[in-house]
Amino acid sequence: MGTNEMSYLGLTEEQEQIYRLCLREPGIGLDGLIDQLRLPPNTARRELRRLRELGLLRSGGTSHARGAVGDDGLAAADPDVAVARLLDLRLHELHEKLQRVTQLQPLVASLRAERGEHRAPAVVGIEQVTDLPKIRDRIDDLAFFAREEVAMVEPGTAMRQEEIEQARPRVLRCLRRGLSVRTVLVRKVLDHQPTVAYLRELESHGARVRLIGHTAAKIQMYDRRTAVVPVHPEDNSRGALFAQESGLVSNILALFESIWAESDELASLLGERRAEEEGPSELERQVLKAMCSGGKDEAGARDLGVSVRTYRRYIADLMQLLGAGNRPQAALLARERGWI
Repeated sequence: MGTNEMSYLGLTEEQEQIYRLCLREPGIGLDGLIDQLRLPPNTARRELRRLRELGLLRSGGTSHARGAVGDDGLAAADPDVAVARLLDLRLHELHEKLQRVTQLQPLVASLRAERGEHRAPAVVGIEQVTDLPKIRDRIDDLAFFAREEVAMVEPGTAMRQEEIEQARPRVLRCLRRGLSVRTVLVRKVLDHQPTVAYLRELESHGARVRLIGHTAAKIQMYDRRTAVVPVHPEDNSRGALFAQESGLVSNILALFESIWAESDELASLLGERRAEEEGPSELERQVLKAMCSGGKDEAGARDLGVSVRTYRRYIADLMQLLGAGNRPQAALLARERGWI
């Protein structure tokens, strides 16, 4: 038996052996697994059932050894997909356990009351953090422990690629857990296509994005209980304030809600801009060129610095705009219009 490297992701040693074998020998069947790994048939069937439930294995391909798994052999999920899926499941389990732990304070108060003790809850105030890595770690923790809502206002006119890469996994994880995510940015971001592509990706996962003409506010709010604001509105290097004092948080929340009420939906503004334009944006032209090159979507998305999902959504939007029923027709119509 080898080492169980995937144990921290929740796999047993037998499950990991089966998954690795299916990676090495696509299409292998149940009999082949039992023979090579010397597993009892009932154990092999049980572990296969669990791997299918996790989405790590599916039936498909040409079987090297026919068995009770079906006429087709077994195909293993791509390692990147498999590890990401297992990691999300483990984080979700951990989050649920930590939620139960954070709800123990009322129990402590109840037990103290049995002895006649009645303590006022501790007053949580404001903390200033100046170290940027610590600020990022604190924000990651707040997003991880959030249970209901994340609300943000960003006054910048564009997001750097580094900022997008830092924010994307944190926000998408919140959305996958079912949290409400609301974000407000300034309308000037419409001129920065990478930022627009990122915002549309968030919307496709359930986030609500709005734009406002101008704001100097920079706000992050977690579960309406913790607010994060910069120490200085124009100098992020001075650090951030983490506030949990109820009166201050209520005022910051009221400011966010007023900004939200005055802002417009991203989708409607993009529609208005499209109506004013005669042709595609520069990024859309690049998408068309990549599509017409005949390369894979993954390569086109990588070259443009967007996700595959965002890249394919751009193609779908362009096909609709062109009135094309398929990609070859879209390429022909785009050339006729002089877009590429």
